[in-house]
Amino acid sequence: MKKYKVGIIGATGMVGQRFITLTCGHPWFELTTLAASAGSAGKTYGEAVKGRWKLNIPMPAEVRDMVVLDAQKDMDEIAHQVDFVFSAVDMKKEEIRALEEAYAKLECPVVSNNSAHRWTPDVPMVVPEINPEHLEVIPFQRKRLGTKHGFIAVKSNCSIQSYVPALSPLRRFGLEKVLACTYQAISGAGKNFETWPEMVDNLIPYISGEEEKSEQEPLKVWGQVKDGIIVNAETPAITSQCLRVPVSDGHTAAVFVSFKKKPSIEEIKEIWANFKGVPQELELPTAPKQFLHYFEEPDRPQAKLDRELEGGMAVSVGRLRPDSQYDYKFVCLSHNTLRGAAGGAVLLAELLCAKGYMTRE
Repeated sequence: MKKYKVGIIGATGMVGQRFITLTCGHPWFELTTLAASAGSAGKTYGEAVKGRWKLNIPMPAEVRDMVVLDAQKDMDEIAHQVDFVFSAVDMKKEEIRALEEAYAKLECPVVSNNSAHRWTPDVPMVVPEINPEHLEVIPFQRKRLGTKHGFIAVKSNCSIQSYVPALSPLRRFGLEKVLACTYQAISGAGKNFETWPEMVDNLIPYISGEEEKSEQEPLKVWGQVKDGIIVNAETPAITSQCLRVPVSDGHTAAVFVSFKKKPSIEEIKEIWANFKGVPQELELPTAPKQFLHYFEEPDRPQAKLDRELEGGMAVSVGRLRPDSQYDYKFVCLSHNTLRGAAGGAVLLAELLCAKGYMTRE
């Protein structure tokens, strides 16, 4: 298989750093271009992130001396030297929307970790195991943008990727009501305990915009492509509370659910054990072999023990039991900067490559 030349815009932030570690040595991707803000442009990557490398694994040696480009001023140069870019920029939403569309109009596909285009009706927001058919909206988006090759595809919010995968195969029973309370790691804010000491021995019961995303984004993921746009699902009714907790990595969700046709606990566990998606069928490089892992132990999943499962790309589930107000309740966990952010975007890019969307005519 040909190697795709890849760029990362927003390469100096925490998610950008994750993109670097996941693309260096990737069997399909060759990382050729790094870009960030004007303040980092012209420096080597090692200089640009000096004292700001936030991951607990070393910076890959091959990027240390790469010169960082300006994600805005050097757009033409970047777009013409890569096959596609990953976007992890830290800007205002309207600026991100404009920047990503500008790259797409330069015939450079954009796989975005940002939320700016999640509600653009013809931009697919894809969890590859759940809604790969949403990629079918890309030709309609290209028509709107006036492109032959360029487009934008996004991944969903990191917190919903902990529990939406567990709910998705249960939709056959008619999901009616969902309550999801998420307990979200500090890396979701792009920080660690060194840069956010206030989070040690603390809990903050508010994350700006997160509850709205948690209640609305699953309905787009579960929607359908109709007349060139993605039409949201109408059910289930979802309510959510999102809390920031003193955990380095790993978003946990406590989930309560009611069905039209209530399945048994044994049925649910069997469905979870057998749930596979297109990434598993295609054996994509970043795809976990087992998407959902159920733990019978009453004290699992735990962030510290289970977030790295299958390279951080699997979802852990446990504590399935009856509830007095809903039909059932259970707990889910996913690694928020791997499955929930950069890893999920890399898996989406692999799917786009496998389906031919990255190949120029």
